[in-house]
Amino acid sequence: MVIDFRKLNKATKKDHYPLPFIDQMLERLSKHTQFCFLDGYFGFSQIPVSADDQSKTTFTCPFGTFAYRHMPFGLCNAPATFQRCMMAIFSDFCEKICEVFMDDFSVYRSSFDDCLSNLDRVLQRCEETNLVLNWEKCQ
Repeated sequence: MVIDFRKLNKATKKDHYPLPFIDQMLERLSKHTQFCFLDGYFGFSQIPVSADDQSKTTFTCPFGTFAYRHMPFGLCNAPATFQRCMMAIFSDFCEKICEVFMDDFSVYRSSFDDCLSNLDRVLQRCEETNLVLNWEKCQ
């Protein structure tokens, strides 16, 4: 389903939360040999929309009128909101055992066992915060 949020996005005050610098992230990652990559595929849909703001996401279809209770993809501030949430959840891990760029997570270390240990810590944090991530691959 595709919803046209152009009018809402035009009226929305923009959130300019900064994304991490990719070159700095790659520099930190290049110092390690073992990586696990996780994808926050459903990340946006895990962030609730304030009850006061749900009416702003209302859409009509043949089955009735509906409003989003969780942040839909397509809102102009969705990427900044998601990055802010991820940085809040993983702030003590970032630049130490993992890198977070939007919905992509890189867990790393120089030995396989340490990498798995870090992965376990990241996944435990996901369980604690009810964050759902998809495991892509481990190499």
